[in-house]
Amino acid sequence: MTSAQARKTGILVGGSGLLGGTLLHYFKSREDVAILAPNSKKLSLREPDDIRRYFEKSRPDFIINCAIAAIDSDPQLAYEINYMGTVALAKAAAELSIPYIHLSSAATMPCGENLGEEARLALVPELPNYTKSKLMAELTLEHLARTRGLDHTVIRLAIVYGTHDHKIQGFHRLFFSIVDQSMPILLTRREALHSYSNARKLPHFIAHALEHRGEFSGQTYNFVDPLPVSLSQLILTIRSYLELPAPREIYIPYPLARFGMRQLARLVRLITRIGIEARMPAELMFLEKFYQTQTLAAARLMASSFADPEPGATIFTELPALIEYYVTRWEHLNLIEPFNKEFFDPRRRAEEFLRAPATLLAEVHAEAELPFLQQCSLAGGKPANGGKGA
Repeated sequence: MTSAQARKTGILVGGSGLLGGTLLHYFKSREDVAILAPNSKKLSLREPDDIRRYFEKSRPDFIINCAIAAIDSDPQLAYEINYMGTVALAKAAAELSIPYIHLSSAATMPCGENLGEEARLALVPELPNYTKSKLMAELTLEHLARTRGLDHTVIRLAIVYGTHDHKIQGFHRLFFSIVDQSMPILLTRREALHSYSNARKLPHFIAHALEHRGEFSGQTYNFVDPLPVSLSQLILTIRSYLELPAPREIYIPYPLARFGMRQLARLVRLITRIGIEARMPAELMFLEKFYQTQTLAAARLMASSFADPEPGATIFTELPALIEYYVTRWEHLNLIEPFNKEFFDPRRRAEEFLRAPATLLAEVHAEAELPFLQQCSLAGGKPANGGKGA
């Protein structure tokens, strides 16, 4: 692509989260795409006028929406962002005749094994705000496709894992509770299985879907790793990597776990009344799901023209990198007690910085004689010169 005029412009909504940040990093490395990722001050999904003005000015070639309200948001915020924000973006895409990629959630699906894309919960008032808003969004996108010719693709994600999530949420909330030793026992059943979604692979699928609209337009895909994962096995594997004593392999029945969470919620409310900021993790609203199996079928995805760039990558193969990244990050933020630096800092430079700064200074000065740019990794790949000096 040699001409800037030939580049496509895409709008990415929700670029500050794990998925949005991963997508932004991917697309900015491509010369054929200019990606815009406005923050909520420039483009608020709660303000239709914001959307109209921004889109009239930018005239994008496609839209990707991965913005969500917090999963424990009140009805109004969930309605305005997850549902009406999605609808507004879809209407803009339909009027501009451009593709719309919508990231949805397995929360819209029932429990069960090997669930296909057609499996969906019934829309009833009792659903949690997050689930209800995401489900309504999917239904309205299908309606707009029938009535307004919307060119859209819905991508359903299960439990998402990946690095560079600056919030402690979802899978990383579970991970943090293990590292922080705040999970003394297992809040699940031995038999409970779940599906997982690799954040690093998602940009490749979205790029492929944008380039092959004839195949992917109007379709919903479960974007998950093919093999389901035992939640208890995953927790115990993380514990083993970190050489921690807990959680112990004791399975607490769901009724007892629910009772315990209710008592903790009452305690948190009492604490907040005396001026101490405290809140229960939002993920506990899905406590029952920890005890139930929900696995999504990947058959439609695997039968498509999309080729998995890393077919061998799973949550288990990624664990060492996830552990190193997040434990180091949480240590630096003083959220957890320090772990063994020999494991997380093989070159022991953090220890040198603390105990032998003069030695470290000399090492850095010596390295200054080596070429720098050729050693830097681009987009997660190998150094430009294959790792060799100039």
